[in-house]
Amino acid sequence: MHGSHRVATENTLFAMPETGIGLFPDVGGSYFLPRCPGAVGRYLALTGARLKAADAVYAGVAQFYVPAARLAELQEALIAAPFGDAAHDMVAAVIRRFVSFAGEPSLARHRTLIDRVFVLPSVEAIVAALQAEGGGFAAETLAALQTKSPTSLKLAHREVGEGATRNFDDCMRMEWRMASRVIRGHDFYEGTRAVVIDKDQKPQWRPASLSAVSAADVEAYFAPLPEGDLRYDWE
Repeated sequence: MHGSHRVATENTLFAMPETGIGLFPDVGGSYFLPRCPGAVGRYLALTGARLKAADAVYAGVAQFYVPAARLAELQEALIAAPFGDAAHDMVAAVIRRFVSFAGEPSLARHRTLIDRVFVLPSVEAIVAALQAEGGGFAAETLAALQTKSPTSLKLAHREVGEGATRNFDDCMRMEWRMASRVIRGHDFYEGTRAVVIDKDQKPQWRPASLSAVSAADVEAYFAPLPEGDLRYDWE
């Protein structure tokens, strides 16, 4: 996501599944997810939905679709390109020579619902809206949310909203604050156990419900750290 040129193939699979292990979309997710079209970024952050190539391009995760069989040819073309002062534009121009149609994105079919529901001001409101929607996509989305850490869902919801107005450096400072608190809690270790280690897919979240995660609980993850915030070498 932080690369200058992002190429997807038919083998690409993208997801931000962190709410399913008691974490939150990190590695700059707070910056790039709010910059996906509409409310798609918050949908991805909360649900951990997996995107194949067409949806990755639609969401802005990838910029180009190139069939995997042409990657070696693309590499040779990049090696041979006459780079000058406009190297960034030259790379893009070379890639475009190999671009193909990735197919129709499934997200586009559900975009109206996603934008209507995932813009709502709380996770509880999103859940209630999905319950009222009916239909297969809403039901699948609701079922996905119900498997996630309630704390992580509320953190991710707040994080995407905050990240929409912050620059990249400030987003990373925010994520550092959040991560520093998450590792002192329960859900990250329990989620990792259930999904990655034991693979029983039965995490026991604490708290176990959205209603048990208060606004004050969430706010504590975003507060300044007593030992100071993340700093960069050049500061």
